[in-house]
Amino acid sequence: MSAFMNWSCEDVSKWIESLGYQQYTACFTENYINGRKLILVNCSTLPRLGVTDFKDMKAISGHIRELLEILDPRGSRSIALPPVEPRRLFLEEKSRTGSTADSLTYIQFFKERGLDEYT
Repeated sequence: MSAFMNWSCEDVSKWIESLGYQQYTACFTENYINGRKLILVNCSTLPRLGVTDFKDMKAISGHIRELLEILDPRGSRSIALPPVEPRRLFLEEKSRTGSTADSLTYIQFFKERGLDEYT
């Protein structure tokens, strides 16, 4: 699994700062956004964290999708939830804490849910 899954809140804040959005580091730290929770952040959740500038929301969401290796929803005019992709389903499951989520593998996730065509 990608290293970002083990990021602390401070690591996420440093990453946001490295992208040039230092004004939002406190938004992520104060909301306890670590690597696992970063998976769930998108344009729908950013305003609740304190990121309200539309251009910044689009850019930060794009950087998160790049980090998660999730394709950009082409042709989508909405800033709401992107279409569900198989990798996103897996990452959302991995965002939980505990031994079950920690030990879950990509192939195991899809086989247990009968989604073998994605493996």
